[in-house]
Amino acid sequence: MHSDLPKVLHTLAGRPLLAHVLETAQALGAAGLHVVHGHGGEQVRSQLGNQSVAWVEQPEQLGTGHAVMQALPGVPDKATVLVLYGDVPLVRAQDLESVASAASAKKIGLLTAVVDAPDGYGRILRDDGGTVVGIVEHGDASPEQRAIREINTGILAVSANRLRVWLEDLNNDNRQGEYYLTDVISLAVAEGIAVETVFPESPEDTLGANDRIDLARLERIYQRRQAEALMRAGVGLSDPARLDVRGRVVAGRDVSIDVNVILEGNVRIGERVSIGPNCVLKDVDIGDDTQVLPNCIMDSASVGAGCRIGPYARIRPGTELADSVHIGNFVEVKDSRIGAGSKANHLTYIGDAEIGADVNVGAGTITCNYDGASKHRTVIGDGAFIGSGVELVAPVTVHPGATIGAGSTISKDAPANKLTVNRGSQQTVKRWTRPKKS
Repeated sequence: MHSDLPKVLHTLAGRPLLAHVLETAQALGAAGLHVVHGHGGEQVRSQLGNQSVAWVEQPEQLGTGHAVMQALPGVPDKATVLVLYGDVPLVRAQDLESVASAASAKKIGLLTAVVDAPDGYGRILRDDGGTVVGIVEHGDASPEQRAIREINTGILAVSANRLRVWLEDLNNDNRQGEYYLTDVISLAVAEGIAVETVFPESPEDTLGANDRIDLARLERIYQRRQAEALMRAGVGLSDPARLDVRGRVVAGRDVSIDVNVILEGNVRIGERVSIGPNCVLKDVDIGDDTQVLPNCIMDSASVGAGCRIGPYARIRPGTELADSVHIGNFVEVKDSRIGAGSKANHLTYIGDAEIGADVNVGAGTITCNYDGASKHRTVIGDGAFIGSGVELVAPVTVHPGATIGAGSTISKDAPANKLTVNRGSQQTVKRWTRPKKS
């Protein structure tokens, strides 16, 4: 990877590769999860330390067989061991269930795949009857063996007590000088233990990430699958190749999503919602019939039905918009509740505010919520009208039905159903000349 970051912490769809593998493993209901780490182990544990796993250090990287040896002391003899890889994030739970089910006292379960470009992978060796007799690593394979297209994914399931015995018999008599887990297959066959192979739903499921090119390839596979799942659920995508899903998305019927949209975290989209191009939505809940116009950023917010957002709007965490709210171009809203039918259509900042229903917030209005040490709230009652270019210095309340004249700085409460204006007197300075550059 040519990176200071351990490979398993490089991200797929915004999450570490290892997090994807652990999520799949947890879906199997395993009795215990053991993560063997070497290089950068402290970074891995720091980022994923909240996972319910046993962390096992491999001080020396002496091969895959040696790595599994480090974890086995924490595994009961009667357990079935399923070996996964932290850089193979697309493997499906149903395929792993098949591999685990194939394992018994007299059988090993092994996930293999037939691929067009097997270079770099171990090859599956079979006899004339099709029985697996061993695995040869690419570096140790003959030209004839390298022509084999069935590869070893490395994912296998085996009884723990047999695995202990076979690992003790491994040697590192190979070009890499490593203890290969794959040699367990030959040892099992020599004892008359059958190897039952399982093919994945798609060979893509078994791809790993050895460099950034591989990582980018995995990203596109993952995103294609997310896009296809949304389209099957009734979402219209202008271009499936230009949508990135980095979390979980639930969408209603007749949703339309334009190009270059990123959906992060937990996103719920109601029915008949349209999302314009170049939008980023993270942890948002959007009601039915809402329009999100181009180039909007929305984070940790709730949006009601029939709203219109953007273009170029920023909705920040803690924002709650009721039904039929309009947030227009270059408007930023943070930690505020805005009531039904209210509008802020142009060039406005609303922060730490409680705004009632049917309020009009004029262009260039600012809630001055921060005094340098603490945040303060602005309260605007139902039906109020805020003129353009107004500064509301919090804490302050504009009572229902009040009108604030354009260009005012309001630092005291404005009474209901009255016009409040606060402007300095206009002056023209005579005999003044504009400075000129020397």
